[in-house]
Amino acid sequence: MTDVLRRGRASLAFGFFAQGVAFALLVTRIPAIQDRYGVSDALLPVFLAAVPVLAGVGSVASERLVRRVRPSRLLRWSQPVVLLALLGVGAGDRVAVLAVALGVFGLSVGALDASMNMLGVSLQRAYGRSIMLGFHATYSLGGILGASLAWVGAHWELALWVSYLPVVVLLLPAALVGSRWYVDGDGGGAADPADKGAGGAGAGIGFKVLLPLCLVMTFAYIGDSTVSNWSAKYLQDVLGSSEQLATVPYNVYMVTTLVGRAVGDFGVRRLGAVTVVRGGAVVAAGGFAVVASAPGPWAGMLGFTLLGFGLCVLVPQTFAAAGRLAAERDGRPGASDAAVARLNVFNYVGFLVGSPLVGALGDAWSYRGAMLVPMVLVLVTVVYARSFGDRGDRYGGGHERPRTADVGRGSNGL
Repeated sequence: MTDVLRRGRASLAFGFFAQGVAFALLVTRIPAIQDRYGVSDALLPVFLAAVPVLAGVGSVASERLVRRVRPSRLLRWSQPVVLLALLGVGAGDRVAVLAVALGVFGLSVGALDASMNMLGVSLQRAYGRSIMLGFHATYSLGGILGASLAWVGAHWELALWVSYLPVVVLLLPAALVGSRWYVDGDGGGAADPADKGAGGAGAGIGFKVLLPLCLVMTFAYIGDSTVSNWSAKYLQDVLGSSEQLATVPYNVYMVTTLVGRAVGDFGVRRLGAVTVVRGGAVVAAGGFAVVASAPGPWAGMLGFTLLGFGLCVLVPQTFAAAGRLAAERDGRPGASDAAVARLNVFNYVGFLVGSPLVGALGDAWSYRGAMLVPMVLVLVTVVYARSFGDRGDRYGGGHERPRTADVGRGSNGL
């Protein structure tokens, strides 16, 4: 059983890594994609908004799909589709091809994100200790690698398909082979026919119960999208940095996100999820405060560094808390999976809201003032932090569950 868990954990971590690479390769080459297809500046936001909107649709669809198939199967087949859609974005030559490729990418990435986190939550419950941050650390590592590969492609002026093809050729078969060892938790799998009359397995808990976690997820992604979309412009236009220096904050943010997630599970085991989430929210809010009041670019860089350390813990812990809450409130098979799928939608809500919100406030007021809005939203997480606690136990530091979880079957042989 221990070997099954270890193989499941390693294969899922690779899935997170592969997704980090693929997503970074897409979003960091937006200018090249725009040039290749001749997409106007007016039309570009429509294409960019379509991806998270369709990802939300894919996440909602995954909630229904996992009532009939195990999350491992959904992940096994959605990941290759994401990679092939990425290649389609790079290989097409007409706007219609781009639209189809981005549409497929968005739908499949929603199913992929949901199913990855479903398996991560169920594995964490099987382990009886916090491991969720580690999965998201491998996603961050993949994002750093993908962004670096994108820089190489841009520096050498490689065609998009030339940049994407080797990555797809390497990652796609590796992901398919690794998927043989995915492990579904005791909540995974198809519905029991006896449950279908009561709404089906995975009907789960309602949005009202999940609302605090949905808000935390939205606020975390508003903060994240603020950094990814506005850090360079803010450093250059507001703090007077050079163009080269303006590219550094996001790289620093990604590195600190990786470091924070790599060590974050130890913090959860020793201190508990509530303390770690509250600490992360306070550090992130402090980062926004430093950015808003920074007298120069180096102080602004410090603020974005703090943001990486603070925001990095919120999303993984929110998924873990949703799965745990669903298991406590609704013991039916699939309740945890349904909660994760519903929560995942607010990932895309935050991404859609964050960048336009800061841009509108910056234009109408000031960009320094605009940075205070995500600061306040992230601070609200402190109020909701108690939603991250267990009833009667917490992970790690002498708080592991004194039982061996039934982790169900691995996906191979299904």
